[in-house]
Amino acid sequence: MALTNSQYDQIMRAYEVKQRNARLRLEKKKTQIYALVPGLKELESQIASFSVKQARLLLDGDKNALNTLKDQLAKARNKRTSLLEQAGFSPDDLTPVYECPDCQDTGYIGNQRCHCFKQAAINLIYTQSNIKSILENENFNTLTLDYYSDTPIDPSTGRSPLDNAKLAVAACHSFIERFDCSFENLFFYGCTGVGKTFLSNCVAKALMDSGHSVLYFTSFQLFNILEESKFHQDADARQQEEDLFTCDLLIIDDLGAELTNSFSVSQLFLCLNERLLHKKSTIISSNLDLDKLFDTYSERNFSRIISNYTLLKLTGADIRLQKRK
Repeated sequence: MALTNSQYDQIMRAYEVKQRNARLRLEKKKTQIYALVPGLKELESQIASFSVKQARLLLDGDKNALNTLKDQLAKARNKRTSLLEQAGFSPDDLTPVYECPDCQDTGYIGNQRCHCFKQAAINLIYTQSNIKSILENENFNTLTLDYYSDTPIDPSTGRSPLDNAKLAVAACHSFIERFDCSFENLFFYGCTGVGKTFLSNCVAKALMDSGHSVLYFTSFQLFNILEESKFHQDADARQQEEDLFTCDLLIIDDLGAELTNSFSVSQLFLCLNERLLHKKSTIISSNLDLDKLFDTYSERNFSRIISNYTLLKLTGADIRLQKRK
């Protein structure tokens, strides 16, 4: 993610707090266990002393003394395990518990940012752009199908607006459940106010909650980033462009609402094609019907969407207007 210095510092301060809390929890638990297991604290000190001696012997190359020390260390550790188990504990109770065991709450695995850091960066940007508050109100827990009617029946599909909504919701749940084992993409289309963005937000919230990186942009925001990156060499935009191609899920909302030109058509192809090549999932929503989509974004883009996306048409009356009434 493209982070400012202050955003990066904010995330790293949070990691420092996590590490400190892990140490405090461990010290508190150790104190409790030491009080219940006589001799354990002294045995822990002995094991620590043995470990230091072992390191020194390794440096000195004294293999005979090293083998003897290894035996003593093994016996001490076995005794510790026995003492703990007799009191109803395990050796794991004497190790710190981290929120992210992969990076041990440092944010990094080697020189690479941990997956939890990437998600923290996305969460921070969501929070600062007010997207997170939107997802608190637009998710599967707040989803209702009450605004979809069971009439009229579309003669070409045999489905009502309610049938279409149920089909789309089921496809969203399937998309989430199979996200880690199956490469899929979704394309929501239909008139204004039929729930396309709401369903996209439902999927975003579910995947973010499970630790996946999700980026949401309106089509206007998307093409603005690509324009800034290409023509103005903006560093933040260039980083955001990279994130567009690498995040677990990219959501492009309201495709067709932007001013369409040859640049946006070519950049849409670049974005969709890159994500297809890297098997990174995308959700697109649009008010355009399929004929208009073909006319607006060229055969190449239309072919990518038709061939690689599950097409989900939502129909019915404008939900926003229904809520106002």
